[in-house]
Amino acid sequence: MTISDSAHKASKPLMIGSVQIPNGILLAPMSGITDLPFRQLAMQFGAGLVVSEMVASKAFAVGKEEMRLRAEGQGMNLHAVQLAGNRSDWMAEAAKLCEGAGAGLIDINMGCPAKRVINGYSGSALMKDLDHAVRLIDAVVMAVTVPVTVKMRLGWDDGSKNASELARRAEQSGAQLITVHGRTRCQFYKGSADWRAIAPVKEGLGIPLISNGDLIKVEDAPAMLEQSHSDGVMVGRGAYGRPWLPGHVAHYLKTGEVLTEPEGQELLDLILDHYQHMIDYYPHPVGVRCARKHLGWYMDGIEERFNRVAPEQRRSILTEMDPNRVEELIKAYFSQIVEGMAA
Repeated sequence: MTISDSAHKASKPLMIGSVQIPNGILLAPMSGITDLPFRQLAMQFGAGLVVSEMVASKAFAVGKEEMRLRAEGQGMNLHAVQLAGNRSDWMAEAAKLCEGAGAGLIDINMGCPAKRVINGYSGSALMKDLDHAVRLIDAVVMAVTVPVTVKMRLGWDDGSKNASELARRAEQSGAQLITVHGRTRCQFYKGSADWRAIAPVKEGLGIPLISNGDLIKVEDAPAMLEQSHSDGVMVGRGAYGRPWLPGHVAHYLKTGEVLTEPEGQELLDLILDHYQHMIDYYPHPVGVRCARKHLGWYMDGIEERFNRVAPEQRRSILTEMDPNRVEELIKAYFSQIVEGMAA
């Protein structure tokens, strides 16, 4: 397929301040999902940039272990951390600590719609008070030497779509990249992301703009780029159980070729390696529990592809606490669903 020149540009290196990334296809920060094992996988498949789970600035600054794990970037070529909070002092302190620990980029969360976040006047709640939002950006930019980026939504609701104003003011404060999710906070994840509504944010903006929301398959990317006028795209929920998706999008935009998703022994090895990495990364039994959502998504993809289900095996995999036994069950499940159909 022929890719338009404007869409093709997203497959080329992108500058974020002084930092160059291989392409403009990013993996979104997603709480409970984009931990270090998942981010490393996405980078191996060719994502231009991956961003950590949302890290609560105060909790990180005071040394909570959960936040340290979320912000970890060991082994990453470029380590980006997303911070959330509503106080300038905690945001600045957390940003400095992240930079000191090796973060090459700091992203500020002004888009999370979750009630537990907005009830603390963080995330997308900041779009209701742009003066305060800008004070937070100012504090983080002044606290670090690495580039600062901002992720937001179109606005709080349909009556207050102020992403263009926030993006412009963020750039004036020193932000080096803006990401906009094509929904308001009040939409949460309902309906469809409005890629065309992102386009006005690009007008007059002198820094890169990334569009986000509802990129599910590689073929979605050209339309998303054209409609949003963005310089790149951010993949979120479409990467559930598909850590290869951002890299495959980058390849598609560069060549017009849709890569075959991992299958057979390659897929089994990927699942087992991902599982083992999570078991090694987290203390027991946290790793077993954290891995379940990923295993469930992998199995969703397998069952959809082969139009078969194995409910008993699936239930066993997602309830077993012994990691070695889980691996045995995964192999048996894979043999029954995949190899059984191929025989």
